[in-house]
Amino acid sequence: MAGLTSTFPMRPSLYKTRSTFFPSSYFFGLRLLHHHPITSATTIPVSLASRITSISARSGGGGGGYYRRSPPPVEEDQALDISSIGSDQVRLIDEQQNMVGIVSKSVALQMAEDAELDLVILSPDADPPVVRIMDYDKYRYEQQKKKKEQQKKSAASRMDLKELKMGYNIDVHDYSVRLRQAQKFLRDGDKVKVIVNLKGRENEFRNNAIELLERFQSDLGELATRENKNFKDRNVFIILVPNKVVVQKAQEEQKKKDKSVAAEVSASV
Repeated sequence: MAGLTSTFPMRPSLYKTRSTFFPSSYFFGLRLLHHHPITSATTIPVSLASRITSISARSGGGGGGYYRRSPPPVEEDQALDISSIGSDQVRLIDEQQNMVGIVSKSVALQMAEDAELDLVILSPDADPPVVRIMDYDKYRYEQQKKKKEQQKKSAASRMDLKELKMGYNIDVHDYSVRLRQAQKFLRDGDKVKVIVNLKGRENEFRNNAIELLERFQSDLGELATRENKNFKDRNVFIILVPNKVVVQKAQEEQKKKDKSVAAEVSASV
C-alpha cells in the first residue's frame, strides 16, 4: 500500500477482501503519510482483519479512535483471535448473557463492534464454537479476583500440624509452657501433636506418659478435641484439633478487646 513507512508481511493464502475505511491517521503505530481509504480492491490478511475488527470494537468502532499499539498477552490474543475458528458460524451470547443463537462470524463481530465491546471465544472446540460479547479486561479482572478469594479460603481452611514434645516426668514450669503453646496453635486454627518420648527403660513408665497426655488434653478443655492417638509405640502421642466454635468465639472476644484498647488510647490522646 502506497504511503506506509513500513510494510506488513503478508501470505497470499491468508488474503481476504474486506470493504473497510480507516479515517485514523495511525494504523497499528505506523503513521499514514496519505489518507487513502482502503477500498474493496485492497486485500489484507484474515488474521489481521479479525484483529482489526476486535480492536476497533474496543476503541469505539471506525469513528477515528486510536488502535492498540502494543501486542496483547498471549492468553488474551487466543481468546480474541476469531480467525482461529474454522467454522463460518458461531453460537453467540450477547453482552446481557442472553443466548442469541447461531449466527455467522461476521454478524457476531459486527454486534460486538456496535456494542463497543470484545468478541471472546469461550468454547473453541464446541460445534459450533461458543463466543460471547463482553468487556474482556473486566472479565479477566473478575476471574483473577475469584481465584485469589478461593486461594484465601483454601489457605484459611488448611490446618498445619504443630508438634510439642515432653518427657514423662516434665516439671511444672515446662508443662505450663507447652500448654500455652498448644493453646496458641489451636486458636490459630492449627492441629497439635503432643508427643512423649520413651527411651530405653523409660518404657516402664508408659502409663505415666499416657496419664500425662490425657491430663494435657483435659487442661485444654473445650478448645481442642482428640483426632488420633498412639499409646503402643515408644513415642506415645495424641493429635488434637481445634474446636471451631470455641476458637471463633475466642477470636471475636479478642477483637472486641483490641477495639476497646484502641478506643481508650484514642480517648487518652
